[in-house]
Amino acid sequence: AEPFDEVAGIRDYVCFYQERVRIELVEQFDHDTGQPVVTRFPAWGDAADLLELVDVHPEGARGHFVGPPYRDTTRNVVEGGQMLAQGLVAVSKMLPRQRVTSASMYFPKAAAFDAPLDVDVDLLREGRTFSTAEVRISQDAKLRSVGLYFCDSGAPTIIDGQVAMPDVGGPLDAPPHDMRVTGRELRIVAGDYRPDPDHVGPPEINAWIRFKDAPAEPWLHAALLAQPTTHWTIAAAMLPHPGFGEAMAHVSLSTGIMGVSIAFHDDIDV
Repeated sequence: AEPFDEVAGIRDYVCFYQERVRIELVEQFDHDTGQPVVTRFPAWGDAADLLELVDVHPEGARGHFVGPPYRDTTRNVVEGGQMLAQGLVAVSKMLPRQRVTSASMYFPKAAAFDAPLDVDVDLLREGRTFSTAEVRISQDAKLRSVGLYFCDSGAPTIIDGQVAMPDVGGPLDAPPHDMRVTGRELRIVAGDYRPDPDHVGPPEINAWIRFKDAPAEPWLHAALLAQPTTHWTIAAAMLPHPGFGEAMAHVSLSTGIMGVSIAFHDDIDV
């Protein structure tokens, strides 16, 4: 209340113990649910940052794209889902009249956030109806991931072969999960993405996800959906095993995503 002259500038200010304070960012997505989205502070970033990361831009020779580095290198490892999404965007920009229907990508070597990524697309077959592309992602001239992408130009539905939607309740029935990204709401059914090593179940995680703002291009919607898919694969793999939990990943267990496959059964609106 009466600071010394040497620190007079702190007069009329209050201070908190940093280790005891939790700061939260509260966003209202819409008015139909009345439930705000809460994100821990400091946030990793915003959904706009995710969009910037996956929206690779062409540079140099045809088929070559570059993804930017990112400022937060607390854990300096690029997630596999980000590279999956970057490949999807690059292929879509090469084939703007078709859409990616499925993709598989493998990760022989990890990539870092603090350097750009080189994304190279090789159109193995470019057809009027179907196309196939290979994507190779490198960093510092070393291969980090390789993927195969299938595209089609769309057609009226004659046979609907989709797997039935699982009975998991609505989004508001699932608890929110905070991954420190503003502008995105993520909810995990039954709260199955949890660090508790004694929580066991089948090796699957169902998630609801939506974004506050929608990008202009349809392939960016697909990329934003693809990017977080590798968030929960390690946790899902551990679920059936008592004594092993997601909190152990990268701490007492060396874990990594070796491969990912995704299928888009329909157009996406995030």
